Parts: sequence; structure tokens; C-alpha cells
Amino acid sequence: MEYDDGIKVVVANASHEKYVDIILATITDSAKKRGSGIASRTHEYLATKMRERKAIIALAGEEEEFAGFCYIESWGNKEYVANSGLIVVEKFRKHHLATRIKQTAFTLSRLRWPHAKLFGLTSQAAVMKINTSLGYVPVTFAELTQDDAYWAGCGTPEKPCCINCDILARTGRKYCICTAMLFDPKDHEGEPLPVQLPPDVVEMAQKAAKMNLR
Repeated sequence: MEYDDGIKVVVANASHEKYVDIILATITDSAKKRGSGIASRTHEYLATKMRERKAIIALAGEEEEFAGFCYIESWGNKEYVANSGLIVVEKFRKHHLATRIKQTAFTLSRLRWPHAKLFGLTSQAAVMKINTSLGYVPVTFAELTQDDAYWAGCGTPEKPCCINCDILARTGRKYCICTAMLFDPKDHEGEPLPVQLPPDVVEMAQKAAKMNLR
């Protein structure tokens, strides 16, 4: 679907690092308002995602005002990929930006890691709905990556990154407030991707896939 609202959703690059601080502030503010948890990330972490072309950013108008964001992570020797940190600035929430950002991140992930299982943890009903439209299904936590580096993003009761990490610790990483969702490419062979990316981005992603880059 084409949107004529002056907002562009693109794969981020190094030139977008100037938005990192407002992205981090927006993520933190949103989590506080919802009273829910979210894994914390540093300025350098998100800047690196942009430089590696593993992030999606939405920019509004000629002034390119920050409107939304999402980043991509690979885990378990590239067997799993997560689209994380989805955020939309409140004033832009009538533009289907969450869907547009997720669709772009999903397409980039499928091109760059074509054999990986895509997964996510979310407590937001809207995100669950988007994930379902993309082919994700609810699963147990045991079906997600067991890469300790991924779960470290949730933190521990002693050093929390998410306000709910104590639940995760008490249950032995079996469940938490979030719902686990998984997309297995084996169940969706031949299906079209939800959006079309620019030729240079497609070439970059396919080259990375061929080289088996993380």
C-alpha cells in the first residue's frame, strides 16, 4: 500500500546517527507511559545498527522529523533474527507507521537472513496483530533462541534492563509478561515479501546473505 503523507520509511545508515538520542528518549518515555518493560540500548548500539544497515527509521516532511524506528538483531549463529525496539512518536500514530516499519524490517530480515526464524517478544496487542499479519504465531519461550546474549538484554533482578525481568528470572526463562511469537520461513516458502525495498538495499542484503554475514 502506498501512503501519501510525507513520511518515508527507509533502511537507516550512518547519516541517521543524529537521531539516536531522540530515539532512545522516545523509547524510554513510551515504556514509562505504558508501565511496561523494554530492553535498554546504548547510543553506540543503535548507531552501530544504523551503520550496519540493520535499522529502519521513519522521517516526516521536508525537515525529516523523527517519526519511528526499529532495529534488527541476529542470534544463535544467525539461526534466529529479531526485529526489536519498535517505536512510533505519538503525534505520528495515525499513519500506520508501526505496520510500515515492521513490514520494512521484516522484508530486510528475510532478504538478509533468508533461512533464519524471525521472532519477537512483545506485550503490545498492536504489535501482536502486526506480527500475525506477517505470519508469526505465538510460541513458548523454549522455541525462541537460547542465545544467552539475547536474554541478557532483559537484564537480571540485580541489574534490570526491563522492569519485568524478575518474572523471567523466577520462571527460569519460561515465560514473562511478553508474548513470544515466531515466523518460520519453512512454513512460508514462495510467499511474497510485504514491501519492495530500493535496488541498492536489496543488493546489499543479498550480498550479506551470500557472504553469511551476521
